[in-house]
Amino acid sequence: MIGYYDYTVILTYLSLVSSGLGIIVSLNGTGHPYMGVFFLMFCGLCDAFDGKVARTKPDRTDMQKKYGIQIDSLSDLVAFGVLPACIGNAMIRVCPTIDEIPRFKADGGGNFEFPVALLCFAVVMLYILAALIRLAWFNVTEEERQKKEEGARKYYTGLPVTSAALIFPTVLLLQFLIPYDITPVYFVVMFITGVLFLAKFQLKKFELNGILVMVGIGLIEFLILAIGWFCLKK
Repeated sequence: MIGYYDYTVILTYLSLVSSGLGIIVSLNGTGHPYMGVFFLMFCGLCDAFDGKVARTKPDRTDMQKKYGIQIDSLSDLVAFGVLPACIGNAMIRVCPTIDEIPRFKADGGGNFEFPVALLCFAVVMLYILAALIRLAWFNVTEEERQKKEEGARKYYTGLPVTSAALIFPTVLLLQFLIPYDITPVYFVVMFITGVLFLAKFQLKKFELNGILVMVGIGLIEFLILAIGWFCLKK
């Protein structure tokens, strides 16, 4: 079979499987954004360590390294580009349904009027496109960088797409704190995030301690969302 199947790519493969399940759940007729976001956070957990795991293999060939870069970006496009878009689609459809929390709805019936929904879908398309452009640019620049220096890069240009694993769960947490439908906020944040994907600013890459802090924040978000979801559905 073509491809590689050793331990260095397992986390990337798991991230893709998780994002695929999240997309299916979010687009399902009875799906809910608060279900899809759990898969998004798991993708973020896998991505936090896939590179470090891959670099523990000392005898990786150039082909394996290039393969790892490609599948990582392809997986990231699905996990942090398409999946957040599908979660947004689910939010438009169900406006998220948490009956126990009183909310102002867009038209009093829980649905967005056509022009607003069309604008939201335009934001979704621009966000996915921004994620694609960023990941393609990263692949090209990473190959050039590896010709000149060893090890992992120390700085990113612009906001990494993997930040979606923390940004969008944070937005969904707002629904437990404020009595208004946070769906419009989700799409405003999605637009800003897409712009930051392509922005030209330097961002220092987290070392292990920073990664552990981000994972800790993600776990806290996961627990709050899980407990809140369980209590509201009980």
